[in-house]
Amino acid sequence: MELRHLRYFVAVAETGSLTEAAENRLHTSQPSLSRQLRDLEFEVGAQLLVRGPRGVTLTPAGRVFLDHARLTLVQAGEAVAAARRAARPGKASFAVGFLTGQEVEWLRHVTHLLRDELQAIDFQVTSDFSPAIGAAVQRGEIDLGFSRIEPQPNVTYKIITHEPIVVILPREHPLAALREIEPRDIDPRSFIGYADTPHVLRGIVDRYFRERGLAMTPTHFLDGYATGISLVASTKGVTLLPAYVRALLPASLVSRPLAGNGPVIEIAAGYRADNPSPILAVFLRNIDRLVAARAAELKEG
Repeated sequence: MELRHLRYFVAVAETGSLTEAAENRLHTSQPSLSRQLRDLEFEVGAQLLVRGPRGVTLTPAGRVFLDHARLTLVQAGEAVAAARRAARPGKASFAVGFLTGQEVEWLRHVTHLLRDELQAIDFQVTSDFSPAIGAAVQRGEIDLGFSRIEPQPNVTYKIITHEPIVVILPREHPLAALREIEPRDIDPRSFIGYADTPHVLRGIVDRYFRERGLAMTPTHFLDGYATGISLVASTKGVTLLPAYVRALLPASLVSRPLAGNGPVIEIAAGYRADNPSPILAVFLRNIDRLVAARAAELKEG
């Protein structure tokens, strides 16, 4: 039994679908995933999953095994993180990860805040989907992550802003002529929905429509802002995305605010409290300055 068997099992258990787990969580083929799960059940000596027309459910043995599998994966991640921290090179380093697109908003403020420290360290910047940023902080691969609040063991979050969610649509769309858009005017059939990756955004938007008695019926689903922009451009549909994507839109697309009290989404700085990095300590001592600088920039804009 290997750690990948546990990761595959947990992904299927959490999604309830072999297809969803294979395509969106594990990026592998469904036949390969099925084979790995059969190998795991053979190794355990018990059936863990029941495969049915409506998806995958856990057997009693599977439910017990799931708790232990999750714990084992967390402990393995902790072991890797501890080893990496112990093996850090002599020259100090500081790694920051951003939810893709947010580096446009925040990187210059981070480098300004740490301008004195950056002269003597290796400064590394990455971007990825929000869940991956949270996981990288937890594993010790990055020191600081700018993302949604992604529950991870031993990761602490400080909310740095609440960002409005806006309508993204083609420039020639009839609704683009309006200064703001009523949610009831959005065609449910042309709305572009959300895959599992942007689960925080999906939950906020789903709740926003549900509270207004609206039900979207999407046939296309985005997994990130780039996919969303491409789908709006190619299908001539409409979606809701955080306001930071406005700076990234091609000329053929526009954004419009929602009428009334539209939904907002949090951006948070995530870190491990047990991270001994002195650079992280400097950042946390000055995080209020970072927030104030970004707020002043928005006010001027």
